[in-house]
Amino acid sequence: MREMDFGNHFIVITLNLYKRHTNAERVKSIQLKNDANAQALVDDDVYQFLSTDKYYVKLNFLQKLRKHSSGCVFFQRSYKIGEGQYKSETIYLHRLVAELFLSKKKGDSHDLVSFKNKNKLDCQKENLVWRSRAEASRLRKVKSKTGYMGVYHENQKFRAVISYQGKSIHIGMFNNLYEAAKAYNRKSWELYGHMGIQNKIPKEFR
Repeated sequence: MREMDFGNHFIVITLNLYKRHTNAERVKSIQLKNDANAQALVDDDVYQFLSTDKYYVKLNFLQKLRKHSSGCVFFQRSYKIGEGQYKSETIYLHRLVAELFLSKKKGDSHDLVSFKNKNKLDCQKENLVWRSRAEASRLRKVKSKTGYMGVYHENQKFRAVISYQGKSIHIGMFNNLYEAAKAYNRKSWELYGHMGIQNKIPKEFR
């Protein structure tokens, strides 16, 4: 029985190592020009396209990628459009990847591209998602003084509120900070599903 358990454990480890190895092969790292410690991550097929497409090869696109002050990866160039006149062109890598490879997932009102894991250097397709401006605004981390989204300290109690369709919805008053935060989480999931913000509650108070 011990030998069987060990064998199964060995198989699981081998499969996990294989998955990590194959995933690593599908991801390419691109050194950024202005930051020796920063590398952009893209899928192998994205890298192959950008490194072979005549337009991007001519631009030296991959070689001139830089890290923006916002944390995003971008390419920028200036070119002459007339006598003494120049125009600047800026291409953000995450948006380019979304437009080239994720256009079918773009809704009519979805004109922004966000990062699921909040890492702006990770431009892999599975980490990018099209969002509307309303969704992006709602997902910005704007917390109250309590440290929790939608939770406010009032008269020795904690009020939980959430915004929906331009209106503020009162969820309830709670004696405990974490109960108010959990109430916000439930309402956020009810109204927005996986697109809503979830407060992180300590394990001992969940």
